[in-house]
Amino acid sequence: MSEAVEELDRLEAFTYLTVPERGAYLAIMRLFTGSLMMDLSAQQVVEELSAQGLELTLDTAVSRLKQLADWGNLLPSSHTVRVRSIEEYQRARSRYQLSPLGERVQRQADEVLASSDAAREISRELLGLITRGLGELADRLAGPGGIDAGAARELVATIFAQFWEFRDSVRDFYAYLGQVLARYDLDSAEYAGFKDLLLDYVESITEEVVLLAPRIEGHLGRIWPLLPGLMELVDRGGLAGAAEDLGLAVQRSRGHELADWLALRSWFSDIDGRRSEVTQLRDATMRALQSLLANAKRMIRSSGQGASRRRELLRLAAWLDAADEDTAAELFTSAFGLYSARHLGIAADAQAVVPATESWWPAAAVRVPVSLRERGERAARGRASGVADRSAQQRVLVDQAAQLQRLRVAAAAELLSAAAELTAVRLSAPAVHLLLELIAQALGAGDPAWGGAVTVVVDLGLRCELISKPGNVLTLRSTIGDFTAQDITIVITRLADDDG
Repeated sequence: MSEAVEELDRLEAFTYLTVPERGAYLAIMRLFTGSLMMDLSAQQVVEELSAQGLELTLDTAVSRLKQLADWGNLLPSSHTVRVRSIEEYQRARSRYQLSPLGERVQRQADEVLASSDAAREISRELLGLITRGLGELADRLAGPGGIDAGAARELVATIFAQFWEFRDSVRDFYAYLGQVLARYDLDSAEYAGFKDLLLDYVESITEEVVLLAPRIEGHLGRIWPLLPGLMELVDRGGLAGAAEDLGLAVQRSRGHELADWLALRSWFSDIDGRRSEVTQLRDATMRALQSLLANAKRMIRSSGQGASRRRELLRLAAWLDAADEDTAAELFTSAFGLYSARHLGIAADAQAVVPATESWWPAAAVRVPVSLRERGERAARGRASGVADRSAQQRVLVDQAAQLQRLRVAAAAELLSAAAELTAVRLSAPAVHLLLELIAQALGAGDPAWGGAVTVVVDLGLRCELISKPGNVLTLRSTIGDFTAQDITIVITRLADDDG
């Protein structure tokens, strides 16, 4: 649990990128990342930012630096400064230096800001280099005398640098491709361009990956039994061994940990039921082709109908942006037909009482006839339709009602026959449904403890009364389940006998 909390606390280092003052924070962090192991005071930050055209007071700079330190992006500097006056002390106080986490966050932020929305080319040549590098590593590991530590570190570093670059370029390209194919406003020229991109470029990439993936799997299969010795070999002479003696945590280079090799292997091979990235790449390409076909069908269906209004809307947006307020209002009204109301006097529902103080926003809308709404005419067109013949539906409803009444009569007769020993017989489903209906009506009529909990069904000749009986447990059994009631008893009598 503590590790999870610590991970969430580290995310506070991204806070300065989301606050309203992020422009000032970003400029301060770029000062610290401008060179290695730089420490700056608040006064120096003010002077450097002033030279860039960003004015900050000394107190504001002190507050910003302290806040960055609280978020974990900066650390108080341990650099000792000798001063000869109060003025020099004011200039040198509050010195800070960049933390490792802050440097990494700022580097990633600059990479995101420097990137564009354009398509990133896949480094397809790297896949062949990775294949050759893994093959050479497998051969030298299995050869006589093995491989020395320097050559092993060089090969591993090269392989993983190439793999990470190739993996990131694939992900960036397919993310861009998904964004483009999600659009439903491609015109014929854009569609033709993306068709060539998919059919030529994407298909060639996929074919090359599918071609080289089995070779890479084979090289990794040869390396895998020798991997523990290889990892021990590449760690020799590195920082990790010396840091372990001092108890320091060290982030190893790519390829120096088992997790890196597992990530490499899972990219090309299906492991433990998890689909490899190669399989997902083929699926993504198939989905892209399906999206392309969907766009083609849409363009065929909408040809000549102007289904996409993207270009017209962009042109209208440009006009609105360049126009003054009055002209923009006229353009908007003319483009979307949002004129003032010109047809009044349509009567609302006579049953709906709407006070004069009711706002138009929450009030119910008045239904406007189609002829008036679409053609501006009040007179209906065409001849009146004939009255539909619903005699068949009426006969069905009458038959259903008669059948329901027969079931109720049979259920009433069953209840009367078992009235003396309701708890000893098993009632049918219609009988227990009728009994529950009678109980509900009796409870609505009165309280069994005070009397009056009686219901009478004249058409069935049935009377049901609920009488309070403390300590009594009444259980009625039926074909659809049992019903239990406490502290009451049920008395069912024939209505004619009761009257007599």
